[in-house]
Amino acid sequence: MIKTRPVSDIMTRDVITVSRNDDLETAELMFKKKKIRHIPVVSGDIIVGMLSYTDLLRISFADAVDEDESTVDTIVYNMFTIEQVMAKNVMSVTPDTSIKEVAEILAAREFHAIPVVNDGHLLGIVTTTDLINYLLDQF
Repeated sequence: MIKTRPVSDIMTRDVITVSRNDDLETAELMFKKKKIRHIPVVSGDIIVGMLSYTDLLRISFADAVDEDESTVDTIVYNMFTIEQVMAKNVMSVTPDTSIKEVAEILAAREFHAIPVVNDGHLLGIVTTTDLINYLLDQF
């Protein structure tokens, strides 16, 4: 295992993104359709936040009521904007940050994805799943 290998070697480059003007229902459809758990929020190609599937679960009351789940989610999602729900001041790394450094960050923090940026421009995303897959490739 090469300790100085850059995160750009394992990051996801074809990143699904949303803008802060998109609605939460659209974001939920992306999470489910693409089977992902983190979506960078961008303005152009500049990252302005991060939305996780867990963020949506925190505001969803579907399990607590007897109505149709999709109707309840739509009502709740219409009460909030992506900008209100997303994580702001997102920590990011550069493409040349080592995989080891990224693993240390994720191990010490309470999030599971880090955007990879260059001068604020989103180049990719690295997740705990990417790190696990990298580790598995070493065996």
